[in-house]
Amino acid sequence: MDSQIADYLLTLNHEFYQKFGEAFARTRQRVQPGVRRLLPRIAHEAAILDLGCGNGNLAHALLGAGHRGPYVGLDFSASLLAARGDLPPTFRFLQIDLAHEDWSSRALQALASLTASTSPPLFNIVTAFAVLHHLPGADLRLNLLRKAHNVLAEDGLLLHSEWQFLNSPKLTARIQPWSRAGLRADQVESGDYLLDWRANGQGLRYVHHFTEEELRALANASGFTVLETFLSDGHNGRLGLYQVWRKCPSPAP
Repeated sequence: MDSQIADYLLTLNHEFYQKFGEAFARTRQRVQPGVRRLLPRIAHEAAILDLGCGNGNLAHALLGAGHRGPYVGLDFSASLLAARGDLPPTFRFLQIDLAHEDWSSRALQALASLTASTSPPLFNIVTAFAVLHHLPGADLRLNLLRKAHNVLAEDGLLLHSEWQFLNSPKLTARIQPWSRAGLRADQVESGDYLLDWRANGQGLRYVHHFTEEELRALANASGFTVLETFLSDGHNGRLGLYQVWRKCPSPAP
């Protein structure tokens, strides 16, 4: 994807969450069923990096499950971060643009400030729930995944979910022509869609619809192996595609 088109779509999504962040947060007061299914995989002492943490609902779910390890949450939306509520000091939040800023070094700095380790710490778990499908272009997604790989300890896990809106006739009806955003279909990639928002006003969002094959290729390209795949969420239990990836061992020198 052309970088100018990618930046335009990122701006479109940023403007959406700036305008509708509070309304969106009200629809995300608890973690999705698929996320809750993955919580037992997270050890209570694990160091967690939550990419696209939003209003902190994963942080609250972890705290409720007895999590005691360090947690770092990153999100670009000030309005969503402001809605996170009270959490212990071992939970740190940073406002960061995952598409452009050097978030990996800042996340590791935050982790170091939360631990007593004498050596540079790494994360045991990286989560990216409902994140990749808002990043336009394969290059941006691969860049984020490689950074996630770099901040993970050996055999660390990446837990992520992707919106499967094409599995819902109601959501499919919200697909809009690219002309509404001033674009042509040949300027975006296969699987890219423009969806509208109809609560507390009208807005537009860029979303990418992933296939399992596409995600498997991304895992291979970024140094991960896919351990588990399942569908969850929504009335039909098929609105979220979840995967568990493990960081592949580094090759011997």
